[in-house]
This record gives sequence, C-alpha cells and structure tokens, in this order.
Amino acid sequence: MARAFTPKVVTANDLIEGDVIYLTEQDQWTRQHTEAELIEDEAHAQLRLLFANGQQAKVVGAYLADAKAGPDGPEPVHFREAFRAKGPSNYAHGKQETRA
Repeated sequence: MARAFTPKVVTANDLIEGDVIYLTEQDQWTRQHTEAELIEDEAHAQLRLLFANGQQAKVVGAYLADAKAGPDGPEPVHFREAFRAKGPSNYAHGKQETRA
C-alpha cells in the first residue's frame, strides 16, 4: 500500500549567493521558510518542482522537503530542514547575524 502524501515545500539554493530559498505561491523565491507555499497535493507538488527546476538562472538543487502547517506558516519537519532554515551555523553572517 502506498504511503500517504505528506505536505511539502519547494526548496533550493540561490545560484549566486548560495542562500537557502523557498518557493512561494506567487512564484517568487523567499529566504523565509514561513513564507513558502505549503503544498498538500502530490501532483501539484510535482508541478511546482518542475517550475523550480526550470529556473536554472536563479536556483540550484531544487527539491521537495517535508513540512507541516504552523501558526506563522509552514514549519520544517526534519532536523536537516530546520537547520537549513536557520541559515549558516556561523553567527558572523547570514540569517543568524541579525539574531545574535
């Protein structure tokens, strides 16, 4: 029996800056996981991934990552995605610079 589809977000890395980015419902890329489109349909997820992979001048390594609905938007499910959403582990730059 096939496993039930779990909600996803489309994520990739910015081609120039290398930052982790997420695809929004408006076909834009954001650096905030909570602004990503939470996709709950498997066929729609595959279409969104195809769209992302067609943006080779902007992104690299696009894939679908498990997510869940949260009070402020999609939240990562797995440790790897939670780590990627926080930004570089070096507090001297990136997303974490403003949090330090």
